[in-house]
Amino acid sequence: MNRYFLKYNKRNIYYTFKRIQRYIPNIFSQIKQHHYLFILSPPFCGSTLLNELISTSSNISCNNDLGTREGQTLPEVRKILFDKKRWCKEKYIPWYKVKDIWSKYWDLSKPILMDKSTTNIIRVNDIKKVFKPISFIAIVRNPYAQCEGIIRRNNQSAEYAAKFAIKCLKYQKKNIENENNLLFFSYEEMCENTHQVVSKIQEFIPSTSDIKLKKKYNAHNFKSDKRMTINNLNQEKIKKLDKEQIKVINSYFIKEKELLEYFNYSII
Repeated sequence: MNRYFLKYNKRNIYYTFKRIQRYIPNIFSQIKQHHYLFILSPPFCGSTLLNELISTSSNISCNNDLGTREGQTLPEVRKILFDKKRWCKEKYIPWYKVKDIWSKYWDLSKPILMDKSTTNIIRVNDIKKVFKPISFIAIVRNPYAQCEGIIRRNNQSAEYAAKFAIKCLKYQKKNIENENNLLFFSYEEMCENTHQVVSKIQEFIPSTSDIKLKKKYNAHNFKSDKRMTINNLNQEKIKKLDKEQIKVINSYFIKEKELLEYFNYSII
């Protein structure tokens, strides 16, 4: 408890410093027109790594560079965006207020302002009304690997994990099919064909032409708290699921076989 309290206070001090640091430069150095970039990703699907990768561009400003790098976990918006009802699509979000708060954390001298909050995948239509002009980068991951993360890190049942993974894939399919200004690739592509994915991002948003590939990244993973190279950890994660968990997960995935195949995933 004391360790959590200490970590919480350290983060709040850091965020306070960040706002102070941004205040004067954002008054005098901000440009007139920004382009907004929203990462659309379910939880435990590699979006933190993607955020860190894109943030190497000198033209990108991310609103949160700690932990999972999600704008929804910043102190002033946490109660608005990160409460128990955050996955309820009907939940009202005061997006103009959120935008004003995020602007205290963004470097407004940068042309592209980025957010990575997992619940973005269910709120695309509302986000588009407030953040203009806007682009989206969508990502998914093998749903079995995602389920392992949900079970282990959120202490949820295999049944809950399977239902949630399916829910996320349905929302992401809808986003891919309905949004014109959207780039989609999978976690597997990002890990196994990183240079190709970076080229796609740079073509999609030319201002990111200076993205730099680093040797190691800070994105959280189940193997280590230390920085790691980009690796596809799916098989190692899936092996952590026991036979009963896979049986339960498959009882739901089989009913959504076409949905999984849409994203080139198979029932195991």
